[in-house]
Amino acid sequence: MTARGTAPRAATPDRRLALVYRGPAALLPGCSETVAEMLDAGPWDLAVRFTGPHETLPLSAESLSRALLYAQPGGGELTSAYRKLRRHRRDIRAFVRGGGRYLGFCLGGYLAGATPGFGLLPGDTDRYISSPGATVRHDRDTLVPVTWRGRPRTLYFQDGPLFALDEHADATVLAVYDNGAPAALVTRFGAGRVAVTGPHPEATDDWYLDHGLPVQHTRDLAVDLVDSALRG
Repeated sequence: MTARGTAPRAATPDRRLALVYRGPAALLPGCSETVAEMLDAGPWDLAVRFTGPHETLPLSAESLSRALLYAQPGGGELTSAYRKLRRHRRDIRAFVRGGGRYLGFCLGGYLAGATPGFGLLPGDTDRYISSPGATVRHDRDTLVPVTWRGRPRTLYFQDGPLFALDEHADATVLAVYDNGAPAALVTRFGAGRVAVTGPHPEATDDWYLDHGLPVQHTRDLAVDLVDSALRG
């Protein structure tokens, strides 16, 4: 995937702040920028800003207190990423519990789980590629078939999670992999909402082309994911 800049629209008092993590826990070029561009271009009238150790807005309880949404992009290995983010676990949990929205893509979906992670889900995560009946068995960039709200779709995928829900979990499954495992869902955490996906519906054409994959247009699914996070 190719790094790309984004020029977020200026914040105004009636705009809602969306924070997108960018830093050493999301190392792959373009992951953070693509999420920011998608949020900025969407219909939600969000003021999108990066947050992280080298950004103007640090990832902190104070920054989160100003935000409506916090997005954790893909782009790294779970254990290493969590080591860099675990000191923020309490602040992120308090933010969502108090009414904030958490949006997680791939690694961000893993980080919403518990072993290790922020513990925002009614259950945990696991590697889809290791699950029984998985149609992808390697960790390279590829395509994965899912059923999203009852319709077959094909998405960009690179070793994303499945979501292992507790029995009687209060969650809405938006998409399932071909083996029936949840691939994207939305759930409540306290007064807030958590929306996570294993595949990458936010992926732009260059992500596919850089890896010789046929381009899939799935931004409508990314919009659905964000809508699900903001609703209610």
